[in-house]
Amino acid sequence: MDSDHSQLTRPNVLLICVDRWPGRHNAALEQPTILTPTLDQLGQSGIVFTNAYSTTPSCIPARRELLTGTLSPTHGDRAFDEKLRMPDLPTLGQTFRNAGYQAFAVGKMHVYPQRDRVGFDDIILSEDGRHHLGMRADDYELYLADQGYPGQAWAHGAGNNAPFMSRPWHLPEHLHPTNWTVREMSRTINRRDPTRPAFWLMSFGAPHPPYTPPGGYIDLYKDADIPMPFVGEWAKDYDDLPYALKARKQEPYPEIALREARRAAYALCTHLDHQIRLVIGLLREEGLLDNTIILVTGDHGEMLGNHGYFGHGDFYEDSSRIIMTLVPTAASGIGHHIKDDRLAVLADVMPTLLELCDIQVPNEVEGLSLIGERRRDVVYGEHFTDGRATRMIRESQYKLIYYPVGNRVQLFNLDDDPDEIHNLAGIELHKDALQRLTTLLVNRLYGSDLDWIEEGRLVGLPDREWVPQPESGLHGQRGLRFM
Repeated sequence: MDSDHSQLTRPNVLLICVDRWPGRHNAALEQPTILTPTLDQLGQSGIVFTNAYSTTPSCIPARRELLTGTLSPTHGDRAFDEKLRMPDLPTLGQTFRNAGYQAFAVGKMHVYPQRDRVGFDDIILSEDGRHHLGMRADDYELYLADQGYPGQAWAHGAGNNAPFMSRPWHLPEHLHPTNWTVREMSRTINRRDPTRPAFWLMSFGAPHPPYTPPGGYIDLYKDADIPMPFVGEWAKDYDDLPYALKARKQEPYPEIALREARRAAYALCTHLDHQIRLVIGLLREEGLLDNTIILVTGDHGEMLGNHGYFGHGDFYEDSSRIIMTLVPTAASGIGHHIKDDRLAVLADVMPTLLELCDIQVPNEVEGLSLIGERRRDVVYGEHFTDGRATRMIRESQYKLIYYPVGNRVQLFNLDDDPDEIHNLAGIELHKDALQRLTTLLVNRLYGSDLDWIEEGRLVGLPDREWVPQPESGLHGQRGLRFM
């Protein structure tokens, strides 16, 4: 970093992270039904990365990747380990602080221990009611208590992982966690040290379930033609599904539940999109906007009933593909109205922001700057190490998904089949692509995954019979709390 670079002119950074927002739920890209005016305008002011992926598509490992700029073999979690402490690696917050920035975060962090500041000066926390990890009340819950609604955050009755349930938000709109996150971020910006640049992380719980948007936002979609879930040819025969997919197959839901859940999910996205405008407006009114870099991304997506699945954790497009939009400062000269189709991952956020701020990127960082010339040829994804284990290779045209239990492979041509309707793994015309991606996958396996290989070939693990288990949806249920 140039030692003569004035503290007052160095750019601020606002990193916005959303939770469980599919990459194509963006009107500027592929989903014209959804109303996202703020995302659309940000994209017009900068770069939309159209092929951004979560390499381990669940909250904890994805956030470790975002915060450290490293991939799962380095940051240590590919299995959603709730009590795994953050690795001894440079973090975004600490790296910015080391360079003279003030660094503050507001919202969901999903690290352990929950009050670990992971390098930030301070974090104002909302943890979606994860009291089983030891925290009696987060800052959002304390706020509700101060407002006269102690323990009422989950009184709507919709669980934290019940995306088939939806209803309007049950408290006054200003008490919604999305509004709270924006309010606290705005307070933090107002209270900044004016002599130093700032790095701010605004991290939302939405549009992760519960699907409880303010009622007015559901009304926005009352006459909308909400697209219903699509189902791949490979997904129609339950008996032929890989074990890992059988293990997470949900019972079919009535059409009205599917339609209303999707309507509520869209409404949550639009509500969040509108609220982001308040922070951007504050930056403008404070004279900071023109010298503030904005990057919007998410930890992973949400299947929303497609192929018969809700949730995330697998490597189909709606689960693993994420939104990623970068708005650099005008002074950077990077440009605007750009759609960049390079393969991007969450680890790329850290080197991108540091480079834009002329800060040395730590040697440990494995991501690639999104404003640099270097581009990756493939994205490797991994999730879980038990019977649900799934691995993925994504290159420019094809995606391979591997399920070791039963040694099952799926191959999709995303250029021709973006909804992944047709599995091409057994089709002669695509055998060269299958072999090429399989070799790429084998070369990336490590640790216990090496047991799936014999003489350079994938042999996987013996197939298993899936024995249906009790409905797990109640595991995400939250209760009334009396503080």
